[in-house]
Amino acid sequence: VSDQKPLGCWSVKHGQIITCPVVCNFETHEYIAVHDDKVLRIWKNKDINLDKVFKATLSADVYRIHSLPNGGPVVLFKGGGVRTLDVLLEAPQQEIENIISDEIVKWSEAFMEGQQPVLIFTTEKDGDFFVYVQKLKMNSLHKYKLEQQELSKPLSFTAYIKNQIITLLCLYSNDSVYEVLIPLQQNSEEEQILSKSLLLKLSVSGSVLKGTSFVVLDKDHIAILGSLAAPGEESKECLTIWNTKFQTLQTSKELPLGTSGQLWCYEEKFFFTHGKVLTVMMYKCETSSLAAAVGKLKDSQTPDVSSFIDWNTLADEELVVSLQSEQSVALKSESKMTLRSKRSTVAKVQPDTLSVGQILLNLKDASTTVFENELRQLVSKAQMPDFQASIGCVITALIKRCKTNPKYYPQNLLLHIVETRDLSYSLCPDLMAVALEKKDVHLLQICLQRFPDIPEEITYVCLKVFLSISEAYLQTIDVNLESVISYTDVEFNNKEVKTEIVENGFNAELEHDIWDTKITKETHPMADGELCPVGPQKAALLNAVLQSAYSEAFLLPHLKNLPAQQAVLFLRYLYYLYVKCSEKINTTLPGTRCPTISQIMDWMCLLLDAHFTVMVMLPEAKELLSNLHKFVRAQVRFYSELNKIEGSLQELQRRNHERDSQTYSIEVLEFI
Repeated sequence: VSDQKPLGCWSVKHGQIITCPVVCNFETHEYIAVHDDKVLRIWKNKDINLDKVFKATLSADVYRIHSLPNGGPVVLFKGGGVRTLDVLLEAPQQEIENIISDEIVKWSEAFMEGQQPVLIFTTEKDGDFFVYVQKLKMNSLHKYKLEQQELSKPLSFTAYIKNQIITLLCLYSNDSVYEVLIPLQQNSEEEQILSKSLLLKLSVSGSVLKGTSFVVLDKDHIAILGSLAAPGEESKECLTIWNTKFQTLQTSKELPLGTSGQLWCYEEKFFFTHGKVLTVMMYKCETSSLAAAVGKLKDSQTPDVSSFIDWNTLADEELVVSLQSEQSVALKSESKMTLRSKRSTVAKVQPDTLSVGQILLNLKDASTTVFENELRQLVSKAQMPDFQASIGCVITALIKRCKTNPKYYPQNLLLHIVETRDLSYSLCPDLMAVALEKKDVHLLQICLQRFPDIPEEITYVCLKVFLSISEAYLQTIDVNLESVISYTDVEFNNKEVKTEIVENGFNAELEHDIWDTKITKETHPMADGELCPVGPQKAALLNAVLQSAYSEAFLLPHLKNLPAQQAVLFLRYLYYLYVKCSEKINTTLPGTRCPTISQIMDWMCLLLDAHFTVMVMLPEAKELLSNLHKFVRAQVRFYSELNKIEGSLQELQRRNHERDSQTYSIEVLEFI
């Protein structure tokens, strides 16, 4: 998810339906799915076709499979029966008892209490709701009836377990969250009625939240997905964070593209659909306090990082750093942070006791020199809570100042941070956008080399920019040449470069003229006499693109928009690299950070897939395609001949091992 790359995809046959969420077996690293209610499928990453993987048909319909890190998968059937996967696989057709008769399972969850797997599920019958708690190792099952709530019913459930007590939270249709406590140690076998207590009313300042799903963040905070409606206004889908300890709405975020109504939480990340994409949000909760809950926190006693939720993945949003005081939960908003406390009330305390958010808030109006010096000291700290998130906040603050002051651009500081810290695109998504706007190809090169999760659209834009920029301009800027220095002549000799002067060519006095309006015909002599279609600086930039991670399905649509002349130039460079690699026995380019032959061939195939029809029609591409075809055909013939003698070479190798190395002999082998 962090790299935004699909790793695998499996499909059932037409007419089959996956009937419960697929889970991963943490012990065996296998996937487990159920289709058509009873058919169990188990497979691993290397498997491609689901028809050929393990299959077992069960005797009863499956409701849900829960996978526990140390307890293995647990299977809950629609009739209330429970089995561990190991027991089930010993006899897939074993009879499964029907415990709940006419009740319908509405929700379930599994936990590990020590070494004991515990399963809890709720059912409904004729408007009554029941709770079942199953301890698998002890084979004990307890049934409870949920206390009825007049004129309302539960819509969603969530639960957690602590100190032998299950805390069940119920989201009701009367816009309230109720809490139910269930002790694990029960002596009575009779059905008991569970009383509930009001935990939270989902209304604030006249607005009411109609929740659809929710998750527990910590003992004092919950997140609820739903529609927030104010009197006389149209309801809006929102993700909201509530402080249950002080009954306050901590913060909320509108989701204009709509959601499916489902919300998941795993390892301090939210997962939900927004429009047509899966959105992943990092969050951080600090210890709750009354001052933070009502926005009146005036000073700080602990050097914690300010809490935030990362909204970077939402489309078309302006990224703004979260500057809310610590010991709270905050969201990055589209335009500005709404802080309940007035900024003028932030106390002036010692820097060592300030959170990152408070430091950035205090530096908002500082001079450029003070601003950069403070940020340099901040990023140089070896130990910092939530270091990655804090560095992301620092870069976001720099980018925000760049946007408010177009003349300000701290290139050296940004380069220093990116080169010395392990960052990702998702932590600072506006960084590359600003670098593109400022035409900072050096920073773009470093980002392409270091960021593992750059979206394909940004990769394509970088490629287009690198191909468009003039060679003359590239000579005037600093570019990392380590990927080309071992196989290309880095001394750019103007006398050896033949350039067609174009009407809108390079003009040192005009910044916009650094971009060629059409591709110039350039060749650059290399150290070994071969001609490279681009200069060493441009070659180094293109190498950074070749080595960036991508998904073919997402990159190909963008690559089709590449202008034909640029596509031809790029293919000429790829062909040059391909020939260079093939000259070596190990088919690798010398030097560091060089693209591999697999990366080169993958990009050649992508480019030809995207522009083959155009390439065939272009006169200037005819010779290139012909040369490429001849070279590939020669390579195929060469490897075909090698395959023919592979058996003989293996036999020769075997004989060499068998022969006494101490004895001198001459042996003649005849290859037939």
